Amino acid sequence: MSRVAVVTGAASGIGLGVAQQFALDGHQVALLDRQGDAVRQAAHDLQSQGHSAVAVEVDVADRGEVTAAFERVRSELGPVGILVTSAGIESFDAVLEITSEKWDRILAVNLTGTFVCVQAALPDMIAAGWGRIVTISSSSAQSGAPHMAHYVASKGGVISLTKALARELAANGITANTIPPSLVDTPMARNAEAAGTFPGVEVAAKMVPLGRPGTPHDIAAACSFLCSDGGNYITGQVIGVNGGMYI
Repeated sequence: MSRVAVVTGAASGIGLGVAQQFALDGHQVALLDRQGDAVRQAAHDLQSQGHSAVAVEVDVADRGEVTAAFERVRSELGPVGILVTSAGIESFDAVLEITSEKWDRILAVNLTGTFVCVQAALPDMIAAGWGRIVTISSSSAQSGAPHMAHYVASKGGVISLTKALARELAANGITANTIPPSLVDTPMARNAEAAGTFPGVEVAAKMVPLGRPGTPHDIAAACSFLCSDGGNYITGQVIGVNGGMYI
């Protein structure tokens, strides 16, 4: 059944992979991202392939922008049935060097942005008695990571938030699960590699039992299942899509 799926952080990386998969699944896809030109190009590419897609430039840390974005999605596509929150930012800083501004920005995008998008989508899901929410957290929230206390805290909050949503929304026919990726070959990972704050995708891949980094489409495949009718009885779960890395 075709539904309206909203994907944040959809201009690149995991979010783009999820949006592409949902389009292949037959859903109408709203791609949200603060990178306006990139997200518009991503939506155009899907449209040129015959899919129903709309791009919305939005900073998920801005509640007003999020509200306006979801109003536009409803106007152009219809009520929201699926939400995947992939928008996120990272930073590498020693704990004593994390400024209030860096802490607040990481939490605003990764955690508060997730919460605000969920709030914006929920009225449609509650009215329909059906909904799927998948948050993208991080395996670093399970294992910890040096020089990423702000990022790890934000993603740990996403995991806990998702569990709370699952318990509260189950009676409304809405499921909520989180995927904490480990190593995924994305522009964000490559940028960190280029900046010297990450040892490198190929180097880190040696620690993955399956012997390779994950791809956005690996994560998207799990999202596709969780957001299908086959995912009816799965909620409140932390679904590790990580190539066998044990936390």
